Amino acid sequence: MQGEELSGGPGSFRRRAWALALALLAVGLLGGATAYAVTTQIGNLKVSATAEFQPRAFPEGKMLPATFGSIVRIKTVNGEQPPALKTLVFEFDKHGRLNFKGLPTCTVAQLEGTTPDEARKRCAGALLGTGVGKARVDLPGKASFTITSPISIFNAPPEGGKPALIAHAYETVPSPQALLVPFTVEKINHGRYGYRAEIELPPIADGDGSAILAEVSFGRTFKLHGRKVGYAEAECSGGRLQVHGELIFTDGSFLQSLLTSPCHFSD
Repeated sequence: MQGEELSGGPGSFRRRAWALALALLAVGLLGGATAYAVTTQIGNLKVSATAEFQPRAFPEGKMLPATFGSIVRIKTVNGEQPPALKTLVFEFDKHGRLNFKGLPTCTVAQLEGTTPDEARKRCAGALLGTGVGKARVDLPGKASFTITSPISIFNAPPEGGKPALIAHAYETVPSPQALLVPFTVEKINHGRYGYRAEIELPPIADGDGSAILAEVSFGRTFKLHGRKVGYAEAECSGGRLQVHGELIFTDGSFLQSLLTSPCHFSD
């Protein structure tokens, strides 16, 4: 996997380096059967990621279901609490598609107040991905500690004809509650890119928490008009599939990435 990065922050520098694998949290539009690891640093902030994409070989001119797994870690060099992650923005390769019609959906109302087990049972048919997240919490006058939550990603009812998803997590500080992150994927016409998603993340632990780990497996197949399809599908074009992502933190720090993943035609 190759990438180009622009990073920065308030009054800080810009530079090009190996890209942070923002696409690891994207909607499975990349293909590849190899595990990749990437590490990048923005001043005191350090982010590392690994990913495994499947498949890598495609029949010429034909789309296949795509799935992926990823692990992203965020920390600081000096051991202080990282800034909170605020927004994720992705632009996806136009050589892909989302099959969201015909799949069961789940709503915010159905997920409000649910624990991870309750959410997955209540909306089992709409489940698209699972994982685990961790956050560091620093409360005034107390030692920092880590909270952990399962992550679930559900297919939601379309909004204005656009595919919609809901990410579900659960926190226990300052009080138990479900964290719900609804977002949509819109079609765009931006060169190589054909889809865009902007994801606004809620405060963790009433603003005292910062994400330090996200581990997610995403993708599923289902029957549509009698044939098996993938929620996310892709085809190989030009020997690669591509995604651009931006990671924005509450302190104004940001990182932009251009990622390409090699693919080839099967025999």
